[in-house]
Amino acid sequence: MTADDVIALPPAFSGQRLDWRDLPRHVRTRIAELAGAQVTAEISATSGFSPGFAAVLELQDGRGVFVKAVSAEQNPVSPHLARNEIRVAAALPPEVPAPPLLWSSDDGEWVLLGFEVVHGRSPELPWRPDDLVLVADAVGALADVEPLPGHGLPRTDDQLAEDFTGWRRLLDVDEATRETIVARTGDVGRWADAHHEQLVRWEQEALRVCAGDSLVHGDLRADNVMIDEDHRRVWLIDWPHASVGAPWLDLAFMLPSVALQGGGDPAAVFRSHAVSEGVSDDDLRAGLAGLSGYFVASSLQPPPPGIPNLRRFQAAQGVATLRWLRDLS
Repeated sequence: MTADDVIALPPAFSGQRLDWRDLPRHVRTRIAELAGAQVTAEISATSGFSPGFAAVLELQDGRGVFVKAVSAEQNPVSPHLARNEIRVAAALPPEVPAPPLLWSSDDGEWVLLGFEVVHGRSPELPWRPDDLVLVADAVGALADVEPLPGHGLPRTDDQLAEDFTGWRRLLDVDEATRETIVARTGDVGRWADAHHEQLVRWEQEALRVCAGDSLVHGDLRADNVMIDEDHRRVWLIDWPHASVGAPWLDLAFMLPSVALQGGGDPAAVFRSHAVSEGVSDDDLRAGLAGLSGYFVASSLQPPPPGIPNLRRFQAAQGVATLRWLRDLS
């Protein structure tokens, strides 16, 4: 895969971020109060899906803070995710490579989060082998981590119970929708259409294989990773979907996006990592069936407010997941 192939992928996010001047005056005032100094400059985040405000703010006293500010006006789900991220931050033990949450505020309309600024870059695309090794090792290390006592994080199998029903829901679609799916997904779509009942059977086992006791990030892609080359450290960011489940899920569920972005064969990457030990092909098939059904079914829905590229990105991830699943079957 070339750099041109990667650039041609649907971007995760495009043009929906708020600037500092777009925030209501009372929100800007509250952020300055929480930060403890006036804001002098901003460096906006350019990746990720969620609409709203996300930027590193430079403060008058020389410090910096990474701030997220969201309300239902940008997207009705965004405040819910921000509140989740506040709860998750309190559940993460110190060994987790996540930027610490310094403060938060929720007035019922605007949810504000202030994180310690961490330094690094996004993985280069197409993925460099050394970047992928660093990130895969950091993701694999989560397999040995459990949330802090009293955390209240959901079980992964409970959290995905509705999402991992895509192939069952697609059994009842009309012929025109089936043709649309095949047209969007190409050769793997034709394979999925011919093996739909098998996909349903695998999908029905997906929640069982997702159960476990490890910390699961649940939404890892290149845009949720930062690499600090000076310290050979990886930061995993954006944690609103965290749960407690099987230790191999994060690596396996990240790899379809890695394959899309030039990272090589997901099967080879997965099986080369220690976290895959003891994961049978049957269990892997079940997990990938649940994930692919979620992506394909979700890609058929209208775009959510403020996130115009999400469905195209999900369709691309669905194709990559199906390709791995087809090769595994």
